[in-house]
Amino acid sequence: MKDAQIPIIDIGLLDLNPLKIAENIKAVCREHGFFYVSNHGISEELQAQLKKLSQDFFDLPISEKMKIDMSKGGKAWRGYFPVNGELTSGQPDLKEGIYFGQELSSDNSLVKAETPMHGANLFLDHPLFFKETVLEYIHHVTQLGHKILEGIALSLGLESDYFHQNYTQDPLILFRIFHYPAQDSSQSQWGVGEHTDYGLLTILLQDEVGGLQVKSRGQWIDAPPIANTFICNIGDMLDRMTGGLYRSTPHRVFNQSRKSRYSFPLFFDPGFNTEVYRIENIESPSEDDRNERWDQSSVHELSGTYGEYILGKVGKVFPELLKDVLE
Repeated sequence: MKDAQIPIIDIGLLDLNPLKIAENIKAVCREHGFFYVSNHGISEELQAQLKKLSQDFFDLPISEKMKIDMSKGGKAWRGYFPVNGELTSGQPDLKEGIYFGQELSSDNSLVKAETPMHGANLFLDHPLFFKETVLEYIHHVTQLGHKILEGIALSLGLESDYFHQNYTQDPLILFRIFHYPAQDSSQSQWGVGEHTDYGLLTILLQDEVGGLQVKSRGQWIDAPPIANTFICNIGDMLDRMTGGLYRSTPHRVFNQSRKSRYSFPLFFDPGFNTEVYRIENIESPSEDDRNERWDQSSVHELSGTYGEYILGKVGKVFPELLKDVLE
């Protein structure tokens, strides 16, 4: 395993020097598909509070956590799952977690239409202020996602609002909080196995433990936590839009620290009912990369909406739950 070589992008400089930052983003997207973001404007106090309250939640007895089991979230696909309750490539992950999304009321048009993955989040009464903290965090990181996509648009020679105008005026925002239990030296189970993310962009807050590994140019490298940064990576839809110029990068987690690990990924995705097309006039290496991909599939053969794509993918993670969502 190599030491991390993933660059840091000062996203706060995007408005001051957009061409330079765009060139930096282009370089890291082509080289790694992962990059750290600094000067993002999200307070360290909010980050610390989210980490503390998340730890308090996962410290609760399993009987309490199961009161908001994902089966109770219905079509909104929200709630808690226990250790080994999520699959990657058909194998259980050594982690437990909570699924969140945008907090949508019953009078929202997508909720009224019973659109999967849209609705209200599930919370317990404790820990106190967990709901408020989670929703505030989702709001701020969503705004950061819009800013990063402006930089990615400029890096592709597009207008800065390209993604907003075509895909993310009403993005699908999915937020997860994961707890990876401590492993002893005899355990070899992956916290999460090799995979790529499905949407446009993932924005991840890590704790201090580490364990994230990134497959960059065929070699696994570490992506350790760096204080007050987020680590971002390209998803399958950006790979599709760019014809493979910006590849969605495989990654995995193995918690070798003998400590609990907590992570906080927010997935910034196209609108659920949006169709995703290749951007015109982009030079790309080769669209057919199925032999290089972890799942031997091609994102460039996608037809239909992003919602159809993600339901098919996430249904492999929770196969039993998918039946309830589609009924």
